[in-house]
Amino acid sequence: MAAEPKVAQAGADGAALSGAVIALDLDGTLVDTAHDLIGTLNWLLAEEGVGALSLDEARPFIGRGARWMIERGFQAAEAPLAPERVQPLFDRFIARYEAHIADESRPFPGAVAALETLKARGAKLCVCTNKLTGLSTTLLDALDLTRLFDAVIGADSTPAVKPDPRHIEAAVAAVGGSMSRTVMVGDAATDAGAARAAEVPLILVSFGYTEVPASELAPDILIDRFDQLPDAVARLLGAGSP
Repeated sequence: MAAEPKVAQAGADGAALSGAVIALDLDGTLVDTAHDLIGTLNWLLAEEGVGALSLDEARPFIGRGARWMIERGFQAAEAPLAPERVQPLFDRFIARYEAHIADESRPFPGAVAALETLKARGAKLCVCTNKLTGLSTTLLDALDLTRLFDAVIGADSTPAVKPDPRHIEAAVAAVGGSMSRTVMVGDAATDAGAARAAEVPLILVSFGYTEVPASELAPDILIDRFDQLPDAVARLLGAGSP
């Protein structure tokens, strides 16, 4: 019981996280993108004469990339796709989504302050997302979040996407970090699988987009609010110990 105040004190030290890398998922972890993503999916469904899905129905389909979301969306709408139809629909989805990428998307409450705190404590921050890199940077630019990150590694910037550990490894390499001083922060099974395979500590948020509840994915720490993130990172990394 006496150890926790000590860790919190160390975590407040400006150099406590020097050399640490925090790899963060984007959709459902940093930014609430569901309305714009599902809005685009429903536009595509309507274009194909298929009924719309509710936010609750479609939210779990976010996180594995747009192709997965399209395939699962059409399946859920009882209009499963033949494989040859996916690419043309994907191209239309991306064009529409990019034009509406930040209509309603916003950082989750407290996210910006938490990231600024982590940077002030010496951590390097990178985005590790199954979203395409160009779409990710467009979204981050629109929300004035790009300034917080040392690298953005999307699905097309890595040899394999989450849950493959090479995605995290590519993100850490991009910022010159060490896997031994890395924490993954995400919301879903793809993040949990990548972190476990890469053997890095895992923080999950309880408010993201996931088919399996985050509490059932065995994170090292589950957080309900972003103001809990800096101290959670400090605990997992020993508050800046070498």
